[in-house]
Amino acid sequence: MLLVASILMKLMAMPLLLKIGWKDFTTQKIANSDVLLLLALGSASMFLAALTENSWWNLGLSAIAGALLLVLLFPFWLLRKIGAGDVKLMAVAPLVSSGADLLVFAVALLVFTLVTAAIVRNPMLLPSPAFRGYIKHLDRQRVVPFGVPISAALIVTISLQLYALMVAPHYSTLPML
Repeated sequence: MLLVASILMKLMAMPLLLKIGWKDFTTQKIANSDVLLLLALGSASMFLAALTENSWWNLGLSAIAGALLLVLLFPFWLLRKIGAGDVKLMAVAPLVSSGADLLVFAVALLVFTLVTAAIVRNPMLLPSPAFRGYIKHLDRQRVVPFGVPISAALIVTISLQLYALMVAPHYSTLPML
């Protein structure tokens, strides 16, 4: 029962991540209320999973990684290289993705960040003239909506976790060939 509640909280985080990504893309703002809600969903999901597994290692690792990201990214915010919402979202990300899947999150974040940067730097690759104009505006202001790749990477990580929960038990009962 606790595992089902944990899964439901992960599922509830996905539309919130879509909202955060879209809002950051359109307004270059990430609301504190959205980050706090994501923190609550991720922490509660991790807590329920820790109760189910009777192991607190994953929750502790996620909390340490989140605190470390906050401390490491804070100077970049002070230098105006990254937005405050992006820093807070990155600090919450380990609690949403879980400590065990930080590598999956990091690889997905790298891929989505490279794609985002390529689109912002080369808007002529895009089909719609209005969309190209918006991307040119972002490029002129030297702004990259970093909440978009963070949200996308978290959605991919959660999707892979849910896929593993749904598919892996079915394959573990098959006889070895």
